Amino acid sequence: MSPVVARGGPGGGPLSRGTQWDGERASPGTRGRNLRGLIALLRPYRTRVMVTFAALLLGTAASLAPPLLARAAIDNGIKPHDTTALTLIVVAFLVSALLVWSMTYAQTYLVGWVGQRALADLRIRIFTHLQSLPVGFYESRPAGVLISRMTNDVEALDSLVTDSVVTLFQSGLTLLGAVVILLVLDPKLALLTFLIFPLLAGGSLWFRLASAGAFRRTRETIGSITAYLQETLSGIRVVRSFAQEPQHEARFALYNEDNREANMVTVKLNALYFPAVEMLSGVAMAAIVLFGGFQAIEGHISLGTIVAFVALLAYMFDPIQQLSQLYTTYQSGMAALEKIYQLLDVQPEIVDRPDALELGRIRGEIEFEDVSFAYRQRGAEEEVVLALDDVNLHVPPGQTVALVGATGAGKSTMAKLVARFYDPTAGRVLVDGHDLRDVTGASLRSQMGIVPQEAFLFSGSIAENIAFGRPDADAEQIREAAAAVGAEQFISELPKGYDTEVGERGSQISAGQRQLIAFARALIADPRILILDEATSNVDLHTEGRIEEGLRRLLAGRTAIVIAHRLSTIRQSGHIVVLENGQIVEHGTHEELIEAQGRYHRLYEDWAEQAA
Repeated sequence: MSPVVARGGPGGGPLSRGTQWDGERASPGTRGRNLRGLIALLRPYRTRVMVTFAALLLGTAASLAPPLLARAAIDNGIKPHDTTALTLIVVAFLVSALLVWSMTYAQTYLVGWVGQRALADLRIRIFTHLQSLPVGFYESRPAGVLISRMTNDVEALDSLVTDSVVTLFQSGLTLLGAVVILLVLDPKLALLTFLIFPLLAGGSLWFRLASAGAFRRTRETIGSITAYLQETLSGIRVVRSFAQEPQHEARFALYNEDNREANMVTVKLNALYFPAVEMLSGVAMAAIVLFGGFQAIEGHISLGTIVAFVALLAYMFDPIQQLSQLYTTYQSGMAALEKIYQLLDVQPEIVDRPDALELGRIRGEIEFEDVSFAYRQRGAEEEVVLALDDVNLHVPPGQTVALVGATGAGKSTMAKLVARFYDPTAGRVLVDGHDLRDVTGASLRSQMGIVPQEAFLFSGSIAENIAFGRPDADAEQIREAAAAVGAEQFISELPKGYDTEVGERGSQISAGQRQLIAFARALIADPRILILDEATSNVDLHTEGRIEEGLRRLLAGRTAIVIAHRLSTIRQSGHIVVLENGQIVEHGTHEELIEAQGRYHRLYEDWAEQAA
C-alpha cells in the first residue's frame, strides 16, 4: 500500500489534471490572449472609451498645429511684415492651446474613470474566483502569492490601463501626424529624416525581445517577496520564540536580491536603449539643419519650413521614446495580466452540477460507500498518496462518531469529504441518501458547522465573530450561544464585553478563548451536521471541564463527527471508529472496543497514561 497521509501536504491536492502556477511557463495561448483580455476589461465602458478616443484625436490634431503655425508666422507674417496675418496666427496659437488643454482634461478624466472602474471589476472578479476555489487549492499555494496577484499585479495593470493606453494612442497619432506633415512640407527632406527609421526599428525589436523575459521575472520575484513576507509575519511568534530573526532576515535578503537582480536587468536594457534613441534624434536634427540650411540658402525651401521641420522632429522622436518607454510598462503590465489569468484559469474542482439538488432541512444521516481518496504529492518527484482506502461507514442521524487513530490515519480526510471540500477518488459519500456530488454545496454547508483545531477569528468584535454563520442573529441569541458553551463568563469580564475587538486572527485573546468563541459560532448557526476537528486540543483541562456541558448541548440532536485525542471527548461519543493507514480497523462503543482488547484498547491505555 502507498504511504497514507490524512491531509494534503505542501503541493498536495486531489488527483486531477495539474494546474499551471508560478514558476511554470505560460503557454503561447495564454500569452496571446493577454491583449484581448485587456480589451475585455474595458468593454463594459466602451461608450466612454469612444468619447475618450474622440477627445484624444481632436487634442492630438490641435497639438500638431504649432509647428505649422510657426511656419506661417515666419513666412506669411514676420518676413513680409504683415501684422494682421501675424495677429491672426497668434490667435490660432491660443485657440489650439485652449483646445489641447480641454481635450487633455477630458481624456485624462475619462481614462482615469474607465481604468479605475475596470480594475475594481477585476479585483472583484479575482476575489470572487478565489472564494469559489476548493480548500485543497489553498493547501498548495502560498497566500502571499495570491495576495500579490490582487495587489502588485493589479497595480502594474493600473499603470498600463490608466496611463499607457493614452500614451499609446496619443504618441501613435502624433507620430503618424508628424510623418504626414513632414511629407507634405518637403518630401525630400522628409525622406532624409526617415532614413533613421530602420535603425530605430531594429533597436526597438531588440529591446522587445530582450526585455520580455526580464519583466516576467520581476513579477515572479515580487510575488515571492510578498509570499515570504506574509508567511513570516503570520509566524512571527514562532520566529521570535526560536530566535530565528537573523535566519529570516538572511532568507528575505536572498529574495530581495533576486528581485533587485531581476529589476537591474530591465535597468540595463533601458540604459542601453533610450540614450541610443536620443543620440539618433540628435543625428537626425543635425542632418536636417545641414541639408535644409543649404536648401534654404539656395532658395529651394523657406525659412519657416526649416523651423517647422526642426520643431516636428521633436514631435516625431518624442513619441518614439514615449512608445519605447510605454513598452516597458506594457511588458510589466502584460506579465502581471498573465499571472492574473493563470490564477483565473484555475477551475474549481468541486462545482455544482447544473441539475444539483437543493437540500431541504436534513436529518444528518451520513454514509461512506467504498470510499477511497488519493492526491498527488508535489515534490522533487510527484507521487500519488493514498489517504483513504475502501472505507465503509454508516452514521445514523443524531449520532456522535469519534474518529481516532495516529496522525496521518485519515481522520481529517474523512471530515473534509463530509464537508465536500474534496470529492472521493472512488466510491460515494452520502447525506440523507444523497450523493454529495448531486447536491448544491451551499445547501449542504449551510447546515454544517465546523470547529477546527486552530479557531480562526476575523478582525472585529466578539459578537460579530459569534454571529459569523448567522449574520441576522440579535444580541440575545449571541449571548445565549456564548452562555451555552461556557464563553459568557470570560466575555463578561472583558472591559467591552461582546464589543471587544479580537484583533487579526483573534490575536487579542487567548487560544482557549478563541476556541470557545468558535464553539459559540457553530452553535448559533444551528447546524444539522457538526464536525469537531481536534476542537478541544487548545483548551486547558479547567476550561474543558467548563465547556463539557455546553459541548453536550452543542452535540444534542445533531450528527457529529469528532476528531479528538482527549478521553473525555471520546468517551461521550455514541460510536468510535479507529482508523489506521486510511482504513477502518475497528469500530464500536467505548465499552465494546475496550473489551475487544484491540487497537483502540492500546490507544486508550496510551492516552490514559499521558493524562495521568
